[in-house]
Amino acid sequence: MKTFIHCFAAAILLLSACTQPAPPPSPVIGTWQLLTHTEITKGVSAVTDYTKDLKMIKIINDSHFAFLIHNINTKKDSSNNFDAGGGAYTLAGDKYTEHLDYYKDKNWEGKSFDFTISFKGDTLVQKGLEKVDKENINRIIVEKYLRLK
Repeated sequence: MKTFIHCFAAAILLLSACTQPAPPPSPVIGTWQLLTHTEITKGVSAVTDYTKDLKMIKIINDSHFAFLIHNINTKKDSSNNFDAGGGAYTLAGDKYTEHLDYYKDKNWEGKSFDFTISFKGDTLVQKGLEKVDKENINRIIVEKYLRLK
């Protein structure tokens, strides 16, 4: 019986030594509120402040992202300017690629957009090329998000 207990205890110790703690969740996972969106086209910058009339959130889980945008100062007739989209993403280090699988404009669907991301506290900065030939769009975008709690 002692031998069985010793063997059982050794097996438990061996198994516990083999198990590794789960890696921490990716810092990109969460719900993010867009603060500013900057477009740079042919060297000309245009900044949109998303803390006044517009509101956008991006929700990122282990495999997918979704974004929702709407005007917060709408008329009483419910004519809200609403937009949304989403799809799968990949993340390798600071290289983040969104694969836009769902969007109202089919010219954008099926496209992939490559970004470099960085974090400073609860702030996410996403920078990359947004190019859609059918829409004649070829610009750099820089988006600054705040993590929602």
